[in-house]
Amino acid sequence: MVKNRRKSGKLYFCGKLALLLLLFGALLPAGCRSGNQSAPASGQMRDIADDLGRKLKIPEKVERVVSLAPNLTENIFAVGAGDRLVGVTTFCNYPEEARKIAKVGDTMNPNMETIIALKPQIVFISTASQLETFTKTLEAAGITVFVADPKNLDDVLTNLRQLGDIFGTLERSTVLLNELQERIVAVDETVRDKPKVKTFVQISKEPLFTIGKDSFLTALVERAGGASVTKDVATAYPKISKETALALNPEAIVLSESPDNLEPNEVFKNSPAVKNKKIFKIDADILSRPGPRLVTALEQLAENLHP
Repeated sequence: MVKNRRKSGKLYFCGKLALLLLLFGALLPAGCRSGNQSAPASGQMRDIADDLGRKLKIPEKVERVVSLAPNLTENIFAVGAGDRLVGVTTFCNYPEEARKIAKVGDTMNPNMETIIALKPQIVFISTASQLETFTKTLEAAGITVFVADPKNLDDVLTNLRQLGDIFGTLERSTVLLNELQERIVAVDETVRDKPKVKTFVQISKEPLFTIGKDSFLTALVERAGGASVTKDVATAYPKISKETALALNPEAIVLSESPDNLEPNEVFKNSPAVKNKKIFKIDADILSRPGPRLVTALEQLAENLHP
């Protein structure tokens, strides 16, 4: 059995909004894909590439950054660079120290004037929640924009490694990555020979939102020993009809836990999942954010699907 590392306490408001931002932000442009201008810092510069393959220039020593996504804030703290954050969004609620950092607006509507006034060397954004228009605004102000776009758990580890390199905290990030990799391998070994469980992930009960082929959660369910019954549905977080849902007939249902998503949609009342009481809840923040805690979500999924 995989050890359950679930933490108590539900930060519903931020977690739910973060999920909705993922739902609707996935439809937005992925951000400027052209080359980037130099960051507003003196001294020697070096070249890196972001997840879109854009070649960027950053200072050798990065001391001031802004994060425009909760998972990126978590990742920066996780690699030991939380003290370099001078601005975050109102949704950045983890770890606790993130609450004390200056707020630059919400994820979808950050205040450009506030960000520029903070004089960051780099602004970290997520393609799932950012607009090309303000990406261009920041670059025009000489601020480097780094786009993170993880498609699966391996990409999350790659992002953490990148951050360790950017901030010069490779020792801390290496320790973190080794620990996360050990936990992932433990799950892989646990579910390797187990039959795949037909799984439905319910992001929202009404309207009925789930995960599609473009969501990193589809790959996570697979790695945990499941098979998402919506893995071939277009987009990352599709809204599906009850007629479509009725035909899915899942063996397990995973709820992204929030006060209005505590039980399966009634369309699943005759499904094997409901009849056999294979209904599981995972905290929305843990499930929705591609960062270190996604490994905790993997462990919980695996334990629920293959106890």
